[in-house]
Amino acid sequence: MTDNYDASHITVLEGLTPVRERPAMYIGSTDTRGLHHLVYEVVDNSIDEALAGFCKHIVIIINPNGSVSVEDDGRGIPVDIMPKQNKSALEVVMTVLHAGGKFDKNTYQVSGGLHGVGVSVVNALSTRLTAEVYRDGNIYSMVFGKGVLLQPLTSRPETDEEYLLRQKRLDKEGQPKETTTGTRITFYPDGSIFETTEFDYDVLAHRFRELAYLNKGLEIHVEDHRTGDSDTFCYEGGLRQFVAHLNEGKELLHPEPIYVDKSDDVNKIEVEVALQYNDTYGEILYTYVNSVNTREGGTHLEGFRSALTRAINNIAHANKHLKEDVSVRGEDVREGLTAVISVKIANPQFEGQTKMRLGNSNVKGLVDSMMYQALTEFFEENPKVIAAIAKKSLDAANAREAARRAKELARRKTSLEMSGLPGKLADCSERDPAKSEIYIVEGDSAGGSAKQGRDRKFQAILPLRGKILNVEKALEHKALKNAEIQTLITAIGAGYGDKFDAERARYHHIVIMTDADVDGAHIRILLLTFFYRFMKPLVEMGYIYIAQPPLFRIAKGKQEKYVYTEEDMRLAIAEYGEKGISVQRYKGLGEMNAGQLWNTTMNPEFRILKQVRIEDASYANEIFEKLMGDDVMPRKDFIKRHAGEVKNLDI
Repeated sequence: MTDNYDASHITVLEGLTPVRERPAMYIGSTDTRGLHHLVYEVVDNSIDEALAGFCKHIVIIINPNGSVSVEDDGRGIPVDIMPKQNKSALEVVMTVLHAGGKFDKNTYQVSGGLHGVGVSVVNALSTRLTAEVYRDGNIYSMVFGKGVLLQPLTSRPETDEEYLLRQKRLDKEGQPKETTTGTRITFYPDGSIFETTEFDYDVLAHRFRELAYLNKGLEIHVEDHRTGDSDTFCYEGGLRQFVAHLNEGKELLHPEPIYVDKSDDVNKIEVEVALQYNDTYGEILYTYVNSVNTREGGTHLEGFRSALTRAINNIAHANKHLKEDVSVRGEDVREGLTAVISVKIANPQFEGQTKMRLGNSNVKGLVDSMMYQALTEFFEENPKVIAAIAKKSLDAANAREAARRAKELARRKTSLEMSGLPGKLADCSERDPAKSEIYIVEGDSAGGSAKQGRDRKFQAILPLRGKILNVEKALEHKALKNAEIQTLITAIGAGYGDKFDAERARYHHIVIMTDADVDGAHIRILLLTFFYRFMKPLVEMGYIYIAQPPLFRIAKGKQEKYVYTEEDMRLAIAEYGEKGISVQRYKGLGEMNAGQLWNTTMNPEFRILKQVRIEDASYANEIFEKLMGDDVMPRKDFIKRHAGEVKNLDI
C-alpha cells in the first residue's frame, strides 16, 4: 500500500482482458453454471439467426477432447473488411466487446444477444477457439487463444466431401454448395478460469429442448461424442407441445392447452403463451424474452399474472361460478397452472448480462391488455373450462385459509409449548450463522454418535425420527402438521415458503448426514425435496450440503484407512496386502463410534461435503416432480434411461 495515489495507479484493461479478470461479470459465475453458459452464448447467436428467418438447423457436439462445437445454417458471420477497423468483421466480432449485428435494426429486428459480448466472451474464456464461416462455396477460418488472434483469416474452397458431411449434419441434402451458408464455432473452455470443464449432457439437452419448443419448426440436434448420447429436438406445435410435455402424466382439468398468439406492430411486441391446468397444487411457469430464459421473471410475467387473475375472477363471477362477495387471489388462480410465456420485443432491457429479469416498464401493460382480451374471449367460448378453473381456484383459496390457520396454530404451539428451539436439537455455542453448522441425521443412534463426536462450538446436531413427509405430494397445511417438518422449520429459524427469510437462518451450513443405503438415500431426497419446495433460497445460496461418510474401513495391524468407493477399497487392499487385512463395511452411521464419525465425516480438515446447487431451476423442478410426484410412468421411464449409470446399488 502507498499514500501516493496518482494517475500512475490507474489501470486500463484493453481488449478482452476485462473478461478474463472478472469473468463472473459476464457469465454469472465460474462454476459449472458459468461453464454451460458459454455454450448458451454461442447457441443464442444461432437462435438470433433463426428469429430473423435465416436458420433452420443447429448442431451442438460435445467432443471427446473437452471442446464443444456449435454449427448452424444461418447467413454466416461476415468476413469482409471493416474499413474503420481495417480488420475482418469476423475478427472484430470475436475480439471486441459490444461488437455485432444486434445494434443494426435492419439486420436483427428481434434478438436475445443484444449486448454484443456473447461470442467474444466465450473467446476470452477459451484456451482455443476456432471460427469457421461457410460462404460462397468457401471456408473462412480464424483461430484464437484466450481472446488473442493466433491464426489470421484464411480462405479456401470447401471440398465436395466436406460439403457432403456438412449437408448430412445440417440436413441440407440437395442444395448447391455455393448458396449454402453457415457458421461453426469450436471452443475449449479455460481450466484456469473454470472450477470444472466437464460439460453435463443432460443440462445442455434440457436447454436445447426448451429452445426448440420456443422456436417452432427449428431443428436442434445435440450429440455427446464422449458417451454416444444424442437427441434431435423439433416441435411444430411449439409452446403447446412444451406445456403438454410439462404436464405429462398429470390429471388435466381441460384436454388442450389454451394458446394465445398476439402481436402489436405499433409497439413492436409479439406475445405467445400456452397454459393448461392440472390437479396438482404447484405452479409451473416459465418465461422467455427473445428465446432467453428470464428465470426471475419481469414485467412480462407481471402483465400475464395480472391479466389471468382479472379474467378468471370476472368471467367466473359473470357465470356464477363465484359468489359476488368472493374473489380469488393470484396465488389461488395459479394453483395447478402450467404456463409458458414467450415475448419477442425489439429493445428488451435485461437486468444484467445473464438476462435473468426483463425490465421494460411498458411491457407489463401491453401483455396485460393482450392477454386479458384473449383469455376473456376463450373463457366466454369455453364455459366448462372456466368452471373447472374457478372450482380449482376456490379450493385453493379454502386450502390457503386452512394453511393460515395451521400456521397460526403452529406459532401458538411454538410459543406456548416449545418455548424456543426443539428439545431434540443439540445446538452449538456459536451465534454467527456464517460460522455455524447443523447436521441433520437419521435416528437416535447416529444422533448420539454425532452429538458425542462433534465440535460443540460450531456444530449443532438435529436427529430426525424416520422419514419426513414427501412434500411434493402433500398440501402445505398437511405438511405443516408433520412433527419432523415443524422441527426442521423451528431449528433453522427462517420461516418457510413465501415468507422465508434467508437472513434469519441460524446456520449457513446445513448438512444432511444419512446412512449409505437405500433408506438413507430416500431420507436424503425427501429432505432435499423439502428444502427445494419450502426453503428454496437456502439451496440457491449454497447453504445445503450432503455429508459423505466412508463406505469401508481398511485395517492391518496399526495401519488403517477409510475409503469412499469400492474401487478405493480394492486399491487399499492391494496397497496393504490381503494377508491379515480387515475390511469393515459401514452401512449405517450408527456403526461408527463418536471418534470415527468425527475423524471421517465431521472434521472440517478431513471430511467430504457435497454442496447442493441448482444449475437449472426449471430442470431441477422437472426432476423433483418426476421423481417425487404422484405419477409413476415418468419415474419408471427415468429409471429405465439412467439404470445403466448406477454404480452402487444396495439390494
